Amino acid sequence: MNSRLCDAALSRLAPSAILPAYDRSATRIGVVHFGPGAFHRAHQAFFIDRMLAHDPGLAICAVSLHNEAVRAALGPQDGLYSLIVREFEPSIRIIGSIKTVLTAPSATEAIFARLADPTVRFVSATVTEKGYCLTPSGDLDLSHPGIGQDLADPDNPQTLIGWLVAGLRRRRAAGGPGLTALSCDNLSGNGARWRGASLQFAEACGDFDLARWIEDRVVFPDGMVDAITPATDEGLRSEAEQRLGLLDAWPIQREGFAQWVIGGDLGGDAATFAQAGVTFTRDIDAFERAKLRLLNGAHSTLAYVGLRLGFATVSQAMADAKLGAFIETLMRRDIAASLRPTTGQDLNSYISEILARLRNPAIVHQLSQIAWDGSQKLPVRLLETITEALEAGRPAARLVTGIAAWMLFIRTRSQSGFTITDPLAERLNEIGRACDGEAIADVDRFLALRAVFPARLVTDAQFRMALATAYGQLAGPDPASAFAL
Repeated sequence: MNSRLCDAALSRLAPSAILPAYDRSATRIGVVHFGPGAFHRAHQAFFIDRMLAHDPGLAICAVSLHNEAVRAALGPQDGLYSLIVREFEPSIRIIGSIKTVLTAPSATEAIFARLADPTVRFVSATVTEKGYCLTPSGDLDLSHPGIGQDLADPDNPQTLIGWLVAGLRRRRAAGGPGLTALSCDNLSGNGARWRGASLQFAEACGDFDLARWIEDRVVFPDGMVDAITPATDEGLRSEAEQRLGLLDAWPIQREGFAQWVIGGDLGGDAATFAQAGVTFTRDIDAFERAKLRLLNGAHSTLAYVGLRLGFATVSQAMADAKLGAFIETLMRRDIAASLRPTTGQDLNSYISEILARLRNPAIVHQLSQIAWDGSQKLPVRLLETITEALEAGRPAARLVTGIAAWMLFIRTRSQSGFTITDPLAERLNEIGRACDGEAIADVDRFLALRAVFPARLVTDAQFRMALATAYGQLAGPDPASAFAL
C-alpha cells in the first residue's frame, strides 16, 4: 500500500498531479464552512484554492455538524485531498484550501473561537435545503426539534442556524467586525432565507440587540452554485491512488463545468473571487431560476423516469433516444418558456451546455442519488414551473411527468421494503403502501401532502388529470408512452 497523502508527501506525487499554486504554510483561515461534503470540496473549496495564490487569508476551517468521517479522512492528510475533473482528458489536482477540519459537538469551543476570530471574513454553508430548518413559507420552523433544542440550550447548538447565531453573539461580545455569510445550497433566495432565519432565531432567544447587530453587520448575498459531483466510491479511491502514487482516503470527482454566481458586492474581496471565476450579477434570481428549473428540474425528471426504465446513471438514461429527446423538448419548450433571461444569459446555449453535461459518459452520476429528498426538491424544481404554465395557459403534460414518476418511485420502494431517503419518509411510506395502482386514487393520496403540493395545484383539474394520465402510463407495460413526443 502506498503512503498517505499529506503535506510532507507532496514532493512524491506523480508528475501529472496539479499541485497548489501557493505556500500552504503561509495561508490563514478566513472562511468557516459548515457542511464539508463532496460538493463543497469539489466546488467552493476548488474556487478558494484558486484564490489563495492571490489572498493567503482565505483558507477554510471546515465544520462538520454531525459526521466525524470527514475529519477522520482529511485530518491525517493535513486537509489535503485530490479532485479528479472528468473532462475528455481527465485531470487530477490536489486541493489545499481546507486547513482545519472540526466536528461538532466535540470541538464546540474551537468552532466558536473561529466564528469570533476577527480575521474570519466569511461563513459559508452547504447543508442542503433541509439544513436551514424552514417552513414551506420560508420562515424559521420554530417547531423543528433541532431549533427547539438550540433555543433551549444555545451554547450547545445542533443546527446551522443555532451555530451561526451563537457564534455571532460571541463575535459581537468580543467587539469583532461583521462578516459575509455565503449560502451555497440549492435554495431559492438562499441568502435572504438564511438571514431571515438567523434574525428570527435571535429574536426567539429574546436577544433583540443581537438581531439588530446581525441586520447591520452581517451580509447574506444570494448565491447560485452548479457542478455535477458524483459520490466517491472504492473505484474512485483506487483510481486516485494509481494516479497520485499516494493513498487518498477521500478523493472527490466532478465534471469540468463549475459555476458560482453571487448576487451582491463582496467589497474588496470581489476582485479575488472574480479572478477565480466567480460571476457577480445584479439579477441573481434569473441565474438561480434557470439553474433550478432547467438543470435541476430536468435532473429530477430524468432520475425518476430513468429509474422506472431500469437505468442506473444519468448518462445511461440520456443515451436512451426517446428519453433523451423528451428531456431536451421539456427544457426547450416547457421550462424555458417560464424563464426571462437577464443580461449575459443565453438560454439556448445554456440548455445545449446542460445537455452535453448530462450526456457526458465520464460522469457516473447515480440516478438514485438525485432521487433523494424529492419532497424538498420537487416544489422548487418542477411545481413552481407547472403552476406558472397553468396560469399562463401553457400545456403541462410534459412537466408533470417527473412528478408522476416520483409518485411511482415512492410507491415501488415503499411496497418493496426499500429505504426512502427523504425528510417525509415516514409519511411517504404510508402513502406508498396504501397505493393500489388505480391512477386517480393513488395521485390523490400524494396530493394530500400539503407540505409538497400547494392548494392552487391540488384544486386544478387539468393538473390532476395530466398527473394521473402520466402516472398510469409510467406504471403500465409501456412506460415510454408517458414521454412520447
